[in-house]
Amino acid sequence: MKIKNAELETVCGITSKLPQNNKLEIAFAGKSNVGKSSLINSLMNRKSLARTSSSPGKTQTINFYNINNELYFVDLPGYGYAKVSMSVREKWGKMIERYLKSSKVLSKVFLLIDIRHEPSANDRQMYEWILSNGFQPIIIATKLDKIKKSQLQKQISLIKKGLNCVPDTLIFPFSALTKQGRDEIWNYIGGLLEQEIEKE
Repeated sequence: MKIKNAELETVCGITSKLPQNNKLEIAFAGKSNVGKSSLINSLMNRKSLARTSSSPGKTQTINFYNINNELYFVDLPGYGYAKVSMSVREKWGKMIERYLKSSKVLSKVFLLIDIRHEPSANDRQMYEWILSNGFQPIIIATKLDKIKKSQLQKQISLIKKGLNCVPDTLIFPFSALTKQGRDEIWNYIGGLLEQEIEKE
């Protein structure tokens, strides 16, 4: 997909009213420091529209990015960051749940997992939570450039087993550094857009 225009359109905090968008939304969830902002920037072909940070827990809002006036990328707050108080984490959780339950145009939730490691308890909890809210997560295995090619299948199996993935779960290995996996993710998103057009 050729990106003609990408902009941060809406930022929602804990008490904000969520927008009632009328175009397809795709949400991105993941642990702090898993490379969520880097993925979103790579897909949008922008260097720093989604804010990346060396300090985890930077995304504390739900950010809506308008892509070509055709769809929205929705960046959800990163989870699992120890320095954030439990009460704040609970508020973020409620905010995310409110979004998952109220959006009428949310099509898919991408869950980002670091390909180098077995999914954490927080990752498993988020995976199960997304399922319980009626969505089957699409997994994006980030930091692909950090492992050898020979390790790929083993690490994908580790993720599937660690999350106890439902059958036919899609996993896209991705590297923000080499852009490997970017085209495959966009092809999948393009398919979702085509389905949406056919419905109209």
